[in-house]
Amino acid sequence: MKALEGIKVLDFTHVQSGPTCTQLLGWFGADVIKVERPGVGDATRQQLVDKPGADSLYFTMLNHNKRSIELNSKNETGKEVLTRLIEECDVLVENFAPGALDRMGFSWERIQEINPRIILASIKGFGPGRYEDCKVYENVAQCVGGSASTTGFRDGLPMVSGAQTGDSGTGLHLCLGIVTALFQREKTGRGQKVSAAMQDGVLNLCRVKLRDQQRLEAGPLKEYSQFGEGIEFGDSVPRAGNDSGGGQPGRILKCKGWETDPNAYTYFIIQAAIWDKVCDVIGEPEWKTDEGYATPDARNDKLNQIFERIELWTMERSKFEVMEICNPLNIPVGPILSMKEIMEDEGLYKTGTLVKVDHPERGEYVSVGSPIKLSDSPVEVSRSPLLGEHTQEILSSVLGYNGADLERVIDSGAVGEVKRQAAE
Repeated sequence: MKALEGIKVLDFTHVQSGPTCTQLLGWFGADVIKVERPGVGDATRQQLVDKPGADSLYFTMLNHNKRSIELNSKNETGKEVLTRLIEECDVLVENFAPGALDRMGFSWERIQEINPRIILASIKGFGPGRYEDCKVYENVAQCVGGSASTTGFRDGLPMVSGAQTGDSGTGLHLCLGIVTALFQREKTGRGQKVSAAMQDGVLNLCRVKLRDQQRLEAGPLKEYSQFGEGIEFGDSVPRAGNDSGGGQPGRILKCKGWETDPNAYTYFIIQAAIWDKVCDVIGEPEWKTDEGYATPDARNDKLNQIFERIELWTMERSKFEVMEICNPLNIPVGPILSMKEIMEDEGLYKTGTLVKVDHPERGEYVSVGSPIKLSDSPVEVSRSPLLGEHTQEILSSVLGYNGADLERVIDSGAVGEVKRQAAE
């Protein structure tokens, strides 16, 4: 059986942060019922469209393993249907603007009245405080969570990351909170509220920079490049370019072909335990015993010089040759892989990290699979639903509407233009 088989999730999420969370729950076996506005659906269905007439990749890659029901929650019959969905489901997940559920007439207190066992999981931009009513998007979250101020080069602008630490990162945090609340419910019989703020999620992923902020009180951060350059530190953690954040000096270095290939680079770490091997590989054996290079503390003010010498060596080799030489010696290196190279890596398909998905409107496309692997609950990725594809199915099989009662709901206008048969 699937890990979350039997769990019903009412998915009131849109765009990226919430759908990331509910997609994970679907991958683990939960029945995820995505509620969408009649005739419109999740806004991302029509954002960044690459194939006219088909749902965008933005939508499809965040909504696998879900069923879609169209529902107007402002319609009285729609409120009736929503009430019954809350009665039937174990989890309600939402990432509306602050106060939206209350305005719909479904406050936490009302939801508890309907179903005391349900878990209400919410993503917001901020937790309680001065910013709690503010909306947040991905790049804003990276800025208010400390990521942007510590990303980029010291003499340049703050930078946001290509990794979606605000949206997808917070969705991952919320998923953990939901599963934890489900586990606690097994003991108490009661649901609870679970919340994840995007600012909090980004900050959690930036904890090493919060560490460094406090280390500054004891003196300069010696593993940062500016220490060796004799540049004083200010009162907050600086941007450190590609310096390693883990205490072991590291840099992105040019490899053979860098002049024409924007990704012909490698990340190279001079971990203390393998310093002797690094010296031998790059042809500087005397550095192993030279008192100016032999210890990590001695090397801290010479990191620029050391990495410039290593780069002379890497520039004579491809990024994969650097990996092939260094990995057997336990020297930590990693090629800078482009998205094209990642999509062509057959090993990632074998592990399910990448999957090929068929879609009735857009054909086959490549998506990410589950990053989490369970030995007894393998993930099977199914395509995202068409808008309202499962409306009738959910009304009848989940909520028990049938006959004249089903026709009443369909005719009310609360559930859009019902597709009598699910698309194949």
